[in-house]
Amino acid sequence: MSQTSVPDFMREVVRDVPPATPTDVGLAAALALNSAKDGIYAHALAAYQKNLLDACPVILGLFTSQGGEFTLYLPGHEPILAPRVPIQYEATKSVGHSAIAVYQLVARYTGNPADPAWHGPMRSFREQVEQVLRTCDDWGLPADAHGAVRYILTTNRDFMTQCLDSGGFTPETLTVYAQSLKPSIQAAIGYAAGLQVSHWMAVMDEWRALIGDEAWPRTYGVTNSLYVARPNNILFTVMAQYFGQEAFNDRLLLLETTEFSTTRESMLDLLTRIISDRVLGQVFFKDYFLMDSELLSTGARDAIAAGVAQRASSADPSGLSQVAAEASSRGMQPLLAPLAPFRTWEWPWRTRTDTGVGPTTLAETDASPDPLTGA
Repeated sequence: MSQTSVPDFMREVVRDVPPATPTDVGLAAALALNSAKDGIYAHALAAYQKNLLDACPVILGLFTSQGGEFTLYLPGHEPILAPRVPIQYEATKSVGHSAIAVYQLVARYTGNPADPAWHGPMRSFREQVEQVLRTCDDWGLPADAHGAVRYILTTNRDFMTQCLDSGGFTPETLTVYAQSLKPSIQAAIGYAAGLQVSHWMAVMDEWRALIGDEAWPRTYGVTNSLYVARPNNILFTVMAQYFGQEAFNDRLLLLETTEFSTTRESMLDLLTRIISDRVLGQVFFKDYFLMDSELLSTGARDAIAAGVAQRASSADPSGLSQVAAEASSRGMQPLLAPLAPFRTWEWPWRTRTDTGVGPTTLAETDASPDPLTGA
């Protein structure tokens, strides 16, 4: 078919293009396979999620500014939403955060403290601090926490008054103010954390009994995490006391999210994807936990460690092999995380090699017995 010229009135939105070659058509069709897979996959996941919740209890522990939100999905029942952490937790944490607000009001003006732009916002925030200071005696806090709260609020107010009265501040006065709060902030954190942990452990006591011994071994626990909360995730650690380390990365999962808070629906979707992909991994590769790792990252570690460009072959076709080749050609020393087994009971964000069993690479699954059948 001959190519026609685009009419002038269409040229602002349409351009002349050469006809597609058979290769172009074939590649487009190949890419369409992945798009089709996404739709098929999403439709299957909806069914898998229903089946999962019909068969297994699920406990979701989500981070929120109120100290967390726990939901129990018990087969045959409506979701059970746990009572919130006592509001004193949130109020005490908010007071601790108020010192950060004071710092942010002035820190960006350190190079020009005479700039009056910070005066108005500081006056408004000082009034808010004063209002809280007038009521904090009635919160029912224990003596140590009450003293810490009063000290933080009073110090905030006095520092802001000093800044406003003098019309400025120095890096030294800001540092003295901030560091004087450290013991009180630590005390406030200790009280709030204790309140949060005791509340959620009481909830877990109740739910562990409700689920019962028969269903507990097939119960999943899931919580979310931002980058800063990964090493000592409070909600994960609370659930760990009940699930035990043998459930880590198996039935007790810590999922990294991009926001402090997320939705129950998103977490259930992620859990369903993980469990259904494990079944897929068992069917395709004889390893139930292999799909917890990115497949393209396996099979190249020897090549990277040795810096052998030829390793990028049909026996080791992963993207990391190409990294090895590129690094070697530049005289770089390859740098990799330790190689942990696909199944490991280490605390989340796996780096240790001695806390799991089974294959550590896709290639090793060929030589390893099927963990389910022994074959």
